[in-house]
Amino acid sequence: MEVLAAPPPQPKAAGSDFVSPDHEREYRAFIEEHPDIEAVEFLLVDPNGVMRGKWAPGDALKKAFEEGINFPMSLHGLDVWGREVEATGLHIETGDKDGYCRATRETLSIVPWAKRKTAQVLLQTFTPEGEPFMADPRQVLKKKIAEVNAKGFFPVVAFELEFYLLDPNTDWDDGMPGPVGATAGPDRLRMYGLDDLAEHADLFDMIRDAADAQGLPIDTIIKEAAPGQFEVNLKHRADPLKAADDVIMLRRIVLGCARAHGLTATFMAKPFLEYAGNGMHVHASMLDGEGCNIFGGEGGQKRLESAVAGLLKTMPESLLLFINTWNGFRRITPGSYAPTRAVWAYNNRSVALRIPVSNEENRRVEHRIAGADANPYLVLSAIIQGMVEGVEANAVPPPPVEGNAYDDEDALMLPDDMDDALLLMEKSAFADRALGPLLAKVYRDLKRAEIIAFWAEITPLERTTYL
Repeated sequence: MEVLAAPPPQPKAAGSDFVSPDHEREYRAFIEEHPDIEAVEFLLVDPNGVMRGKWAPGDALKKAFEEGINFPMSLHGLDVWGREVEATGLHIETGDKDGYCRATRETLSIVPWAKRKTAQVLLQTFTPEGEPFMADPRQVLKKKIAEVNAKGFFPVVAFELEFYLLDPNTDWDDGMPGPVGATAGPDRLRMYGLDDLAEHADLFDMIRDAADAQGLPIDTIIKEAAPGQFEVNLKHRADPLKAADDVIMLRRIVLGCARAHGLTATFMAKPFLEYAGNGMHVHASMLDGEGCNIFGGEGGQKRLESAVAGLLKTMPESLLLFINTWNGFRRITPGSYAPTRAVWAYNNRSVALRIPVSNEENRRVEHRIAGADANPYLVLSAIIQGMVEGVEANAVPPPPVEGNAYDDEDALMLPDDMDDALLLMEKSAFADRALGPLLAKVYRDLKRAEIIAFWAEITPLERTTYL
């Protein structure tokens, strides 16, 4: 597998307002190429994986590369609907303080679908004192990577992301747009179909062009297992932080390009009960200090199995990081190619952890649990923590599954609803180890508020049944 190298760390330059020399060079080069920028979109990712931010005039861009753009730190204490969750302790009880949100390297780019000449840049949050704010998911993953690097582990990851293209001119169910092509017949699945790719060639060309302009390493684009469902695969990166950035920016590219073509895109984990859900599969391996895959060579197989054991052990209590929405648990159903049990296997897509066919040099784990709408920073924090804990403990997994994992009644069943997953997370210290105590608490508070909101909703089915 091709692995894109990680950049060396860049300290702040002495006597400079810019965060690092590379920040300054990146900003200067961009402005030289695009001197006529009219507007800039500042982007932040909250713990739910929701992108938030604001629009500003083009001349505000420089500030993002210097001291930073002011945002309330309480942005990271909003629920999925954008409402304050007081239990997080990030809101009015603190005075609702501003932090500094600084530009993230290699995320400054043009917005190709904007009508005006517009730039966009991903930000990360710092406290007023200039320290990383540890309720910001990106800062948490950055710290986690530094921790495991100090132990001699250097993760390599690649994401696969599924989504639906919807036709806004159709009414599929209660105003929900239907998937493109579904009106041609309910059985028009056409998995791996080239005709479906060709029908939307202009859109996918635009997606690839935008990804090239933004430095996102798109690999393959695939027609998936339902009408209007597609998958984009990203190449392996030796910089997990950048790989997570890629997911955030790819989702934005797909949404923006689909809109430009008169369509709607969704990464919702289970938008249609009758069709496959949208997953986020993560391929993960580890390099040593010399750049060699620790899952290859002498002892590599044992280390791979120890990493698998660590992931299996921590899977139930970390499940809410992978399936982070109420809707996401609808995706986890037997026979759906979304895992329901904490099991592993070689070359088997019915399990939670698959070891793909490969040579020793490319040996890795495919983590198949997360929904496409999950927060990639939190997903990677949990995966990396689980793998390292397993390897350090020389843990031994149960035997790999043979055949259909959904039929393995002896294997551990994963929680099938959000409340049970939260209870397991609350009883375990793993989230604190994976995310740090602040974000772990904030995340639990946000998910509890989300659960209560859904409990408070009486569905139309209930009313038609019991009235």
